Amino acid sequence: MKGMTIIVKIISEIVKGFIILFGIYIILQGHLSPGGGFAGGVIIAAAFVLITLAFGQERENKEFSKKGSLILDELGIMLFLLIALIGYMIYGQPFFSNFIHKMYPGYSFHIISSGIILICNIAIGIKVGASLFKIFSALASYDGIIEESDE
Repeated sequence: MKGMTIIVKIISEIVKGFIILFGIYIILQGHLSPGGGFAGGVIIAAAFVLITLAFGQERENKEFSKKGSLILDELGIMLFLLIALIGYMIYGQPFFSNFIHKMYPGYSFHIISSGIILICNIAIGIKVGASLFKIFSALASYDGIIEESDE
């Protein structure tokens, strides 16, 4: 896949940063407004899908390789499990949200006010973004075409 026209490539390059920035905003503000890790991860993955569709798979491998997406995928899971483990080690309950409140008693509607929800949103955003891009990459690199039956 070689990519699309020069107009699509230029516009895709311009909006890519804004899409990623919006995805990060959705992840970080997910505990205060609608959104969160899943929605933000989907938005960030959409930015890389857009670049892949506009420029082709050669650019995809330069921007966000399959190995890089695998590392980020595993990093998201490990961060999520680390949150559970810290809560279990401190309070004897996995995902116990007050261990951040004990260190920093945040105020309502501030970024730290939700305990571990912010960190969980970041972990889920990393996991979902990397996983969706891996799925898209696998489907885009599949060359076979399913033949229709002559019924």
